[in-house]
Amino acid sequence: MKKLVILTGAGMSAESGISTFRDTGGLWEKYPIEEVATPEGWAKNPALVLDFYNQRREQLLEVEPNSGHFGLAELEKHFDVHIVTQNVDNLHERAGSTKVLHLQGELMKSRSSFDENLIDDINDTELKIGDKCQLGSQLRPHIVWFGESVPMMEPAVKITSLADIFCVIGTSLVVYPAASLLYYVPHNAKIFLIDPNPPNNLSNDILVIKNSATLGVAEFVNLIRK
Repeated sequence: MKKLVILTGAGMSAESGISTFRDTGGLWEKYPIEEVATPEGWAKNPALVLDFYNQRREQLLEVEPNSGHFGLAELEKHFDVHIVTQNVDNLHERAGSTKVLHLQGELMKSRSSFDENLIDDINDTELKIGDKCQLGSQLRPHIVWFGESVPMMEPAVKITSLADIFCVIGTSLVVYPAASLLYYVPHNAKIFLIDPNPPNNLSNDILVIKNSATLGVAEFVNLIRK
């Protein structure tokens, strides 16, 4: 069974109604990055940070996976599918994908602010001041903030290096370190990009599907199933 590795970004979940950070009207216009997505912001005002992610968690519970998510999950019947996502939502899992690696953390999980290896599910929408891990330290969102290392990059590189087909969906290919995964794709693998506005300087080796995530996934599925 061929190994299919898919890198997804914000555009994958945007059609489900998940607010993006970089678009007009996106989250960064309401919340400065340094206040809610950095270790410094957490140290300065943890209550604000917790509130920000509590709101995002509430939003996540109100939306559903889109046809693109379901289309990728269906591919597991025909390929060994591994999804590497920059998204912190759980829409891939809810659509049925079974091998999902989150580069930037997971919104529905918390972790100890003392030991990053102590990770737990969040069973409610709220994470509050006073919620503590088993070691007695405050729980924080299980999110990789700006300025922090990306611990899942190494396993993502390993998976990518074994790909027969590599597909990028809903990310601009300028967001690092995720964009660097392209360098680890085997030279004989087929590479696809699903993007309604692809960059002009793409390698000729990349097969572009100029469409949104939902429509693009349907086209992609048809191409690789032939």
